[in-house]
Amino acid sequence: MSDDRIWFLQGKIQNSEKRWSAFRLFRWLLPPLLALLGWVPAVAQCRAYVPTHKSNSVAVVDTVLDRVVAVIPVQIQPLAVAITPNGAFAYVTNSGWVFGSNSVSVINTASNTVVATIPVGRFPVGVAVTPSGAFAFVANLNSNSVSVISTATNTVTATIGVGTGPYGVAVAPNGAFAYVSNVNSSSVSVINTATNAVVSTVPVGSAPTGVAITPNGAFVYVTNSSSDSVSVISTATNTVVATVPVVSGSYKAGPYAVAITPDGAFAYTANSAADSVSVIDTATNKVTGNITVGSTPHGVAITPDGAFAYVTNEISNTVSVIDTTTNKVVDTVQGVTLLPEGIAITPQSSAMSCR
Repeated sequence: MSDDRIWFLQGKIQNSEKRWSAFRLFRWLLPPLLALLGWVPAVAQCRAYVPTHKSNSVAVVDTVLDRVVAVIPVQIQPLAVAITPNGAFAYVTNSGWVFGSNSVSVINTASNTVVATIPVGRFPVGVAVTPSGAFAFVANLNSNSVSVISTATNTVTATIGVGTGPYGVAVAPNGAFAYVSNVNSSSVSVINTATNAVVSTVPVGSAPTGVAITPNGAFVYVTNSSSDSVSVISTATNTVVATVPVVSGSYKAGPYAVAITPDGAFAYTANSAADSVSVIDTATNKVTGNITVGSTPHGVAITPDGAFAYVTNEISNTVSVIDTTTNKVVDTVQGVTLLPEGIAITPQSSAMSCR
């Protein structure tokens, strides 16, 4: 599976320029107007952090304007990002696919500067921060391990052997367990975060990549990129209790990433092979809709209020903004270059909503 990432260098990069609509122009003018009136806290923005794989940087997207407002240089070929619960820091994995940076950059979100660089295992991909904010778990694809970083010292305090090709990682809402997808062994490793030991290994579909956990901690949703399906794991038994087919007409879907709404009602999967996002009703574990986005969607994140899903389109160099009420694309963020990958969203301290 590691060779599969050669497609990063394939295909024509598409990034068409579009004229601003009157609505978008209004949104550009709205924040300064409200600032003059003293109303900024009522519409204070969230920010989306997007690792751009080929630019060796992280793009920061203002979700009120839906435009890139900062670009932060990191190390080589960043892939994934996770933000601490207090919103103060973003942890970015630098995969170094060609040159081997094998590190995590720590970004201070107040200044949008890198304040630490932490060596980890080979080809780090997924990253997740514990609900307490005390630790970051990093999946190292080519080391078959997970690095545990203390966010207090920004040093690795433990290294945990898992399955073959660990890729995605998510931590349960109570912080007790971390779930790691193993892309080359078609399984999920369950780590007890108190002991940093693997306590269970759950077989899933082929080439699992993305991992997300429902807010109540009851279920883990895992995208099986080569099986065109999503495995649903019960955290009570660590067994698969449902398998959700993700299809897009006669084409492969290639579900790559997954995010769950804050109310736990829906899971959104970014389908890299179908240029679409599937919406799964978590009550029935059935796909209720498919939304066309840009080319090769690779990351998805839901705003804290649950109102919007932001999807990174790797080959289009854009981010699609989906209204989760209508499940329609309502905006497209241009110029997120080159090769946007993962995404994480953090609210500003005064934010009442993200848009």
